[in-house]
Amino acid sequence: MKKAEIHFDIELDENNVPNKIYWDASDNPNEGLNDTQAISIATWDRYHRATMKLDLWTKDMEVGDMKQFYIEIMSGVADSVISATGDKKMAEQIHDVCKILSRNLKAELEELQRNSK
Repeated sequence: MKKAEIHFDIELDENNVPNKIYWDASDNPNEGLNDTQAISIATWDRYHRATMKLDLWTKDMEVGDMKQFYIEIMSGVADSVISATGDKKMAEQIHDVCKILSRNLKAELEELQRNSK
């Protein structure tokens, strides 16, 4: 049986807030650790029938990037819903929410840019 591994290294400041996040995986095409600003991991606990989530981000990650990160996660969830369950209606509804959130984020960022001039 083939095994795969995913490894995370998190550098924390004195308040246990992530400064740097690095990851590597056995199937990673890049060599060595890769840096990232955020990770979101979800696991399904079949005994409690509930999701356990772990979200980490570096303190220098910008709010707009964080919002985009979560919009893209939600879009990926929609794609996963199709492949895992075949439920196209649910996936379309999630994608519709992502489109709304993307438009709102775009408008928010444009407004910030106008106000910073």
